[in-house]
Amino acid sequence: MLILEEPEIRELLDPVSCIAAVEAAFTAYAAGHAELPDVIHLDVPERRGEIHIKAGYLHGGTCWAVKVASTFPSNPVLGRPANGGLVVVFDAETGVPAALLLDNGYITDLRTAAAGAVAARQLAREEIDVVGVVGSGIQARLQVQLLAHVRRFREVRIWGRRVDGARDCAAQLRATGALPEGVTARAEPMIERAVRGADLVFTVTPSRVPLVRAEWVGAGSLVIAVGSDGADKQELDVGVLAAADRVVADSLPQCRRIGEIHHAVLAGLLDEQRVTELGQITGGRAPGRRRADERIVCDLTGVGVQDVAAAALVVDRARRARAAREGAGGRVPRDAVGPA
Repeated sequence: MLILEEPEIRELLDPVSCIAAVEAAFTAYAAGHAELPDVIHLDVPERRGEIHIKAGYLHGGTCWAVKVASTFPSNPVLGRPANGGLVVVFDAETGVPAALLLDNGYITDLRTAAAGAVAARQLAREEIDVVGVVGSGIQARLQVQLLAHVRRFREVRIWGRRVDGARDCAAQLRATGALPEGVTARAEPMIERAVRGADLVFTVTPSRVPLVRAEWVGAGSLVIAVGSDGADKQELDVGVLAAADRVVADSLPQCRRIGEIHHAVLAGLLDEQRVTELGQITGGRAPGRRRADERIVCDLTGVGVQDVAAAALVVDRARRARAAREGAGGRVPRDAVGPA
């Protein structure tokens, strides 16, 4: 059984390849070429802990996988990271466990940001200037970093519940070289100032109350909602979806149960017939952005096929690197873990 830890997984899973793998997974899922069971949610209320268990299989693939991701927000006080997790990969032919990926949540983090990049590539205008970010954690940084692989932009505005958190997020984006040359990033003390006038808005918080209002979202804008991965979570006022020209879901059945679509449908402000799955667009079965002034909302609740696609990429590259190492007497050729 292959056992990999976070440092090696980070080397094996790069953003560009992850974006491609996640896009292919969305296409397969929307075409009916994937198995996706319901998400299991588990809470540890005494510690405000939240656990998500997701699984999936892509038809014709070499493996299926189960992912466990956790968030314990009080962990930093104990000197531990707030997010954690692992992925167990099984052989699709025999069902035998094939790999244990002790990623501490890295696969979840990167595949989530990769989904945002896929949505932006399909749904954002070709020319965008301002990116608004509601939230200031690791997803805020990763969504912006991976967006840079699919769109050019010049300004990032970040709002966080703590102003110093938003400032830290902006500083980290600038300091790590994650931003393309010439792009500025700054903290905004008010959500409205981060959202109003933005061409693309990411919402990446665990909020249980609506944060973004419809009147802040202008014509031609794309809102990519990432944080609402539970039935009680909500980042967008339902009016944002009601006013949208188009609404896109990563998985419509899942978004009926959780996410922004869930709340808008319950409020009677959104007809499910108006919703397009992202995989229909990536697979060419539905159009992407149709007009420059189209106002679009994309609800990304996170689906298990994303985890399978990313984990399969890691396992394949690890096996090829191991085979190359053994064939080279312990020395790994430079291209041994290149694109699959």
